[in-house]
Amino acid sequence: MSMEGTILASFIARLPFDTRNLAAYGVAVALAMFIESPVIHLLSTSVALARDRASMIALRTFAYRINIIVTAGMVVVSIPWVYNIVTNEVLHLPPSVATLMYWGFVSMIPWPAAIGYRRFYQGLLIRNGRTRLVAYGTIVRLITMLCSAITLMLIGTIPGVLVGTLSLTIGVMCEAAMTKYMVRDVLKMYERAVVMEGDGISTAEIVRFWLPLAATSAFGFAVTPMLAYFMSRAPDPLSSLAVLPVVDSFVFFFRSFGFSYQEVGVALIGDKQQNYAAVRRVGFGIVICTTVILSAIAFTPLLGMVYTGLYGLQPQLAGFAKVPTMVLVVLPSIAVAYSLYRSVLISARQNVKVTISTVLEVGGIALIMVLLVTFTELNGALAAAISMTLGRIISTIYLKWTAGSVLASR
Repeated sequence: MSMEGTILASFIARLPFDTRNLAAYGVAVALAMFIESPVIHLLSTSVALARDRASMIALRTFAYRINIIVTAGMVVVSIPWVYNIVTNEVLHLPPSVATLMYWGFVSMIPWPAAIGYRRFYQGLLIRNGRTRLVAYGTIVRLITMLCSAITLMLIGTIPGVLVGTLSLTIGVMCEAAMTKYMVRDVLKMYERAVVMEGDGISTAEIVRFWLPLAATSAFGFAVTPMLAYFMSRAPDPLSSLAVLPVVDSFVFFFRSFGFSYQEVGVALIGDKQQNYAAVRRVGFGIVICTTVILSAIAFTPLLGMVYTGLYGLQPQLAGFAKVPTMVLVVLPSIAVAYSLYRSVLISARQNVKVTISTVLEVGGIALIMVLLVTFTELNGALAAAISMTLGRIISTIYLKWTAGSVLASR
């Protein structure tokens, strides 16, 4: 999944008005992700709670309701006067970016519900040991997204932001359809299961488990719109808004191995954390590989080749992106620890502490951005990179402390 940002940014960077379109694409996706945040942890919820047929049916009904809510949120923000308030008065985007971004955001209206739909069913696949099917769905997503981007680009009259957002939406919808097709055998297993006394789960129980995680996603996905707000007030706002999605997508490729590790931990660590040592051991290997490879690129001339060659950035933007990338080199290693400790807390049903960790992270990022924008002349992209790194470190320290108490009580 982390490859999609790289692919789409490289298409947008090769189209006219690349800087404005990259900025508009980055903010459009960030805003859609914030609205989408309630569906993200439907995956962890179904992995943890889909124990039997009755539980699966209750979770499916709940997931469909959440999908309706997030779709309604996208529609409301797409209303022109609401959109103008969000982009002009809340985010204070440059007018050229806000105008260019509108139809890109509208094209993403189906996107959150498609993600919620497939994440619920992916959770069932993961819970039942069919993780390779999740990867197959991602391949379908990438192929259809790539074909869509090529087709839209060849038309020649479609703005880069719309090429990116439409391709993203089409890819996710195709992945959702493929995931539903692949989960059919798992659904049959649930349907054939014998109903036992005590089976099932109430909506209240689902909400108690899901709500802290949904709040975690909401706080987490508020980061990028918040960074856009601050970057619009820092030096070089347009260049900063343009390069941040590129830098983030590049670093996220290496972070993605740790990002996906939360669900691994939830599925395998055990109700009493009996498999924690084995999960941590594999995570340590991921830390070494991702950090070494990213460092070998970020601190050598290879980085310039990646940004100008792979992403297609103009040399000026590529140079602008180098230092923020170097600052973010530590994030892949932090991502593994972050996900590992979160999985310990989720397995122990201490989801509120996961939410607290995200509040600390977002609060730390906001405070550091305020200080950097107010008291320094750093450009917005570099200030954002420093803030994201320090905020994630603060959050991970808290997670390590709270997870330590859970592990100590085994």
